[in-house]
Amino acid sequence: MPNRFSWLRPQVAEWMTPSVVILVAANLVPLYGVCFLRWQVFPIMLLFWLENVVVGGFNVLKMMLASPGEPDGWVVKLFMIPFFWVHYGGFAGGHLLFVLVLFGGFAERGSRVSDVASFWRAISDLQIGWAALALLLSHAASFFLNYIGKGEFRTAKVRDLMMGPYGRVVLLHVTLIFGGMLILALGSPVPALVLLLVLKTFIDVQAHVREHREGPGVRSQESGVRGGTSGS
Repeated sequence: MPNRFSWLRPQVAEWMTPSVVILVAANLVPLYGVCFLRWQVFPIMLLFWLENVVVGGFNVLKMMLASPGEPDGWVVKLFMIPFFWVHYGGFAGGHLLFVLVLFGGFAERGSRVSDVASFWRAISDLQIGWAALALLLSHAASFFLNYIGKGEFRTAKVRDLMMGPYGRVVLLHVTLIFGGMLILALGSPVPALVLLLVLKTFIDVQAHVREHREGPGVRSQESGVRGGTSGS
């Protein structure tokens, strides 16, 4: 049992890998937005929804490159990749609607986010583009450094990769959403938003360390099924 939770006590070397350092740096950008650009709850929630889209995109790339030595691999991929794209896309769409209604006033009369064009204008107005780019670069760095550079793609399993991002979404965003609702009730105090972002960063790093210790899309022999991943 103790070994099962060893990922909660990562070694110093695991925290100092380039991909973890880049991950932490990317998460500092939203902290800057809260502290100096006066971001409230909605920009934060919208930013991390955009990150989920990035996670899904890289997961498709992972599935395409996984286990290249398996002779029937592409037969499985031709079915699983479109299925994941449609299913995860629907999941992300429902998540976006929830964020817009609960935190962006989407359902209110006179809402500035009423269609696709106004949605993208809102993203521009909220100045979250650089933060989104930082998170994109973080996931890209992990993809190339770990999945490609360390050869993780050789042992990754498409069936397991398909479920990987959902663990991240459920664990992380249930935390963010309930934290965001509490912060809204308190009047969006900056210290509470900072604490929420620090918690998000901690969960990200822990999940990232666990994923790349076990290998992406590989079932744990100890627990039967690997838990949520960082998606990068």
